[in-house]
Amino acid sequence: MTDLLTRPPATSAAPSRWDRIRRYSPPSRFLPVIATFALLVGLFGVGEMRYPGFADPQLFLSLFVDNAFLIVLAVGMTFVILTGGIDLSVGSVVALSTMIAARTLQLGWSPVLVIATVLLCGTLLGTTMGVLVHYLQIQPFVATLAGMFLARGLCYMIGVESIPITDETFSSIAFAVIELPGGYTITWSVVIALVTVAVAAYVLACTRFGRSVYGIGGNEASAVLMGLRVAAVKVGVYSISGFCAALGGLLFAFYALSGYSLHAVGMELDAIAAVVIGGTLLTGGRGYVLGSVVGVLILGAIQTFIAFDGTLSSWWTRITVGTLLLVFVVAQRLTTVPRARFRPRRA
Repeated sequence: MTDLLTRPPATSAAPSRWDRIRRYSPPSRFLPVIATFALLVGLFGVGEMRYPGFADPQLFLSLFVDNAFLIVLAVGMTFVILTGGIDLSVGSVVALSTMIAARTLQLGWSPVLVIATVLLCGTLLGTTMGVLVHYLQIQPFVATLAGMFLARGLCYMIGVESIPITDETFSSIAFAVIELPGGYTITWSVVIALVTVAVAAYVLACTRFGRSVYGIGGNEASAVLMGLRVAAVKVGVYSISGFCAALGGLLFAFYALSGYSLHAVGMELDAIAAVVIGGTLLTGGRGYVLGSVVGVLILGAIQTFIAFDGTLSSWWTRITVGTLLLVFVVAQRLTTVPRARFRPRRA
C-alpha cells in the first residue's frame, strides 16, 4: 500500500524528434507559398532533366538579374492586393520613370537629383490614386486605369523616340557586378531589389501598418470598428506601390540604359500574375512578399525553359502564365469559399 502511494505516476514517453517532424503540419496560411515554392523547384527539376545545366546556380541568379525591376513592382503590388485593391498603373509608371530619368540626364541634371525626382513623381502619382480610391470611393480598377493612361500619356509628351542614357554614374551602376563565393555574380539592381523585399517583409510582419494592411484586406468594416487608421493605410499602400513602380523604373533604366515611351507595356499584368501565383488572395487579407518573389522567379523560369527548348514561340510564355494564373485563382476560390456553396441544389 505504501509503495502505491509513494510511486510517481507513470508518464508516457516524450515524442522523439523524428515523431515531431513526421507529425508536423504547416499552418494553412503558409500552404500557398509552399505550393508556389514546390512549383519553382519542380520547374528546375524538369528543366535539369531535359536540358543539362538548367539548374546551374548562375542561371538561377540570372533570374534575379533579369527580373529585379519586376520583383520591386511585385512588392508594391502585394501591398495593394492585400487590401483588396489593384494597381494597373505600375507598368506605365515604369515607362514614365525611364523617360524622366533619360530626359533629365540628357539636360545635365545630377544623377542624385534625377533619382529623387523619379521616386517623388511615382510616389505622388500613387498617393493621388489612393486618395481617389478612398476619399472619392472610386473603384481601384477605374482609378488606377486613369493613372495608367495619364502616366503613358506623359511619356509621349516627354518624347516619342527612345532616349539613350549615357551618364557615367548610371552606366557604372548598370555594368557593375558583385562577386559571390564560387565565382557567381549579381548586379547592384539585385541588391536593391532584395533590400526592398526585406524592408517590405518587415513592415508587413512587424509593424502596426502591416497588421492594418491585413486587417483591412480581411474585413474593412471590422477594421473601421477596431479603430484602425483605414484612410492612412489605404492611401499609404498606393503610395508604396507608386514608389516601388518608380524604383522599378530606375532599375529598368539601369537594365536597358534608355528611356522609351513603350517600355514596360503589360508589365502591370506580369506583376499581378506574380503576386497571385505567389499565393496572395485577390480578395485581400492573406499573402506574403516572399511568395510574390517566388512568383516572379516562376515567370522567369518559364521564359528560360522556353528559351532552352528553342522550338517554342515566345507566346507560349503568356499561355503558360495564363494557365498557371487560372489554376491558382480557382484553387484560391475552392480553398476560401465554404464547400456548402458549391453543393448542387436539390430539385
